[in-house]
Amino acid sequence: MTINDINNQNLLKAAGFVGGEWVQADDGGTLTVDNPATGGIIARVPAMGEAEARRAIMAAESAWPSWRAKTVKERAAVLMAWHQLLLENEEDLARLMTLEQGKPLVESRGEVRYGASFAQWFAEEARRDGGDIVPAPRTNTQIRVTREAAGVAAMITPWNFPIAMLTRKAAPALAAGCTAVIKPASQTPLCAIAVTALAQQAGVPAGVINLVLGSGTVIGSELCANPAVRVLSFTGSTEVGRILAAQCAPTIKKLALELGGNAPFIVFDDADVPRAVQQAMLSKFRNAGQTCVCANRIYVQNGVYDEFMALFKERIMALKVGNGMDDGVTIGPLIDGAAANKAAQHVDDCVQKGAKVLCGGNALGGNFYAPTLLSDVCDDVLPCCEETFAPVAPVFRFTDENEVIKRANDTIYGLSAYLCTRDLGRAMRVSEALEAGIIGVNEGIISSEEAPFGGIKQSGMGREGGTYGMEEYTEIKYTLLGF
Repeated sequence: MTINDINNQNLLKAAGFVGGEWVQADDGGTLTVDNPATGGIIARVPAMGEAEARRAIMAAESAWPSWRAKTVKERAAVLMAWHQLLLENEEDLARLMTLEQGKPLVESRGEVRYGASFAQWFAEEARRDGGDIVPAPRTNTQIRVTREAAGVAAMITPWNFPIAMLTRKAAPALAAGCTAVIKPASQTPLCAIAVTALAQQAGVPAGVINLVLGSGTVIGSELCANPAVRVLSFTGSTEVGRILAAQCAPTIKKLALELGGNAPFIVFDDADVPRAVQQAMLSKFRNAGQTCVCANRIYVQNGVYDEFMALFKERIMALKVGNGMDDGVTIGPLIDGAAANKAAQHVDDCVQKGAKVLCGGNALGGNFYAPTLLSDVCDDVLPCCEETFAPVAPVFRFTDENEVIKRANDTIYGLSAYLCTRDLGRAMRVSEALEAGIIGVNEGIISSEEAPFGGIKQSGMGREGGTYGMEEYTEIKYTLLGF
């Protein structure tokens, strides 16, 4: 399948979107979009820069007063129309995603539905984003606390979930009354273009959503430095998050940073082992391990270690690697050659330090890497200090609860953590002790539009989704009324 097989050709603009117009780069420059499964070029899109980003910010700033002046019902109606269009175009969007990102088609379909859910959720949530009347300190006065749209919001989205991460940022911003300038990952701009085209069709006014394609360094610098941008939301690595935070400091922007993770997945002796294996599979191998919340370090207590490993190996060996467009494929390619090389580096480091490869452990050509299970891994390995972002599962033994909590927390990251146990007391105790913003107990899939998503420590700040998702795009105003 090629891009020409997409039914709704209106989704394929090969352009940026500024002030309600589809535009090219000022200098005519382009960047290629590659299919990670085949290595072939799918499309060429504009390679924009500082000037185009500045115009997008100006367009968003100009559109902000009229957009925030709309009633909540009016903004919600536009978001609901966007939600419906995303669902109506599910198959085309899913195919486009698999072409440029590589994940199996069944996962892409799921992401489209997940992405659409944020437009629906925040259309509804906007109507509940009220304020407070606070008891006043003296008679004949009243304290009003209200939430107001922060202003122009810049959003830098990642390649691993190119639709869901865009809507998870843009939907609450628009619901709150903000306008948006979006910079998608260079590897996956086609999904962002398609979603923006549907937003336009849904009735989002000119300038309310703007899309700038090109170099993350150049465009990101303008988004951070421009004082008209009041909020910066970024999903990506901790290393880049540090840079963006520093660049935003001179203009004191609100920051929402969803950064790297190194999730521990803990299986206790009293766990339901088959269920633990099932949840570990879901957490570790979704999107070929390329998720910030996937299990990066799997700790299994001695009493169930052998049983867990036997079942886990059986399930991993049943995975089918291939082009995400092909029937039955459960593991697609990694995003590029550098990702495949990193997977090999992590496996080699574990093996050199005593780990055993129970299955996989080898590159499969191109951007493909075999689903891999490593046993008897020590703590002094790369997966303990870095995100692997690949279908590689290192498994560590542990003896007792206090020991594993200490080992699980021994990281600069604090995005997600998982534990499997049938002991309610242990579930509560360990959940409280783990240093992470998201905890899964006997569950490996933890993301939903209803829940606040985000981390602690160097995994970022702020939350996306749930009743908390609009907070990043609003400012609190206190008014003292005398009468």
